[in-house]
Amino acid sequence: MVTTTYQVQGMTCGHCVNAVSAEVGAIEGVSEVQVDLATGRVTVTSERPLDTDAVRAAVDEAGYDLVGA
Repeated sequence: MVTTTYQVQGMTCGHCVNAVSAEVGAIEGVSEVQVDLATGRVTVTSERPLDTDAVRAAVDEAGYDLVGA
């Protein structure tokens, strides 16, 4: 298992957390997504390293921005 933490900008509420969790969790190989609203950190556990572009696309689909990756 691989655990990676990403920084997401624009999340302000529980709906934001749910949207990001759902989209990132739908990426093939992802087994767990933890979102910390206070810090904007999204920690993803997956079977193998994830393609950053796939994570960026999922975060974008949820309506937010992946920062610095």
